[in-house]
Amino acid sequence: MKRGKFGQMKLSFGMIFSIMLIIIFLVFGFYVISKFLDMKSSVEVGKFVDNLQNDITKMWGSSQGAQEETYTLPIKIESVCFVDFYSSSRGNEDIYKKLKQVYDNEQNFFFYPVGSGEGLDAVNLKCRDEINCLNIKEITKTQNPFCIESEKGKIKLTIKKNFNDAQVVITR
Repeated sequence: MKRGKFGQMKLSFGMIFSIMLIIIFLVFGFYVISKFLDMKSSVEVGKFVDNLQNDITKMWGSSQGAQEETYTLPIKIESVCFVDFYSSSRGNEDIYKKLKQVYDNEQNFFFYPVGSGEGLDAVNLKCRDEINCLNIKEITKTQNPFCIESEKGKIKLTIKKNFNDAQVVITR
């Protein structure tokens, strides 16, 4: 009996190559799944903006009304904010300063925290090409920015228009 010799396990080149391929496929699979999940968040944000814009336009086109809506957003968006940068901050000074960093003279709607909107930090909500149908001065009269917090990815807001008003107002 020979002492000092250890048993050897021989793996063929084909077996080693197969194991390496399996590892590569698994890594690639997890990468692709993570990208699809990121894309899902981007689609949710885009769908939210389109739905909100459509609901505002419908209310703007009516003579009067109020409707409460619930929208779905990615969890990392803590709140949505309406801001009037032609007016001073009232209330959320810290949020006002952070949102001003991504403002470029046209937006009136923002996702907070900055960067949580999947590349869409700010939007200018309009009813048609140049018609601003939101009464941003009225929306931000008591709080500027006027933010609506997300509850587990759900945003609840009320879209209102009175009989003699030309523009729509958003409330909590």
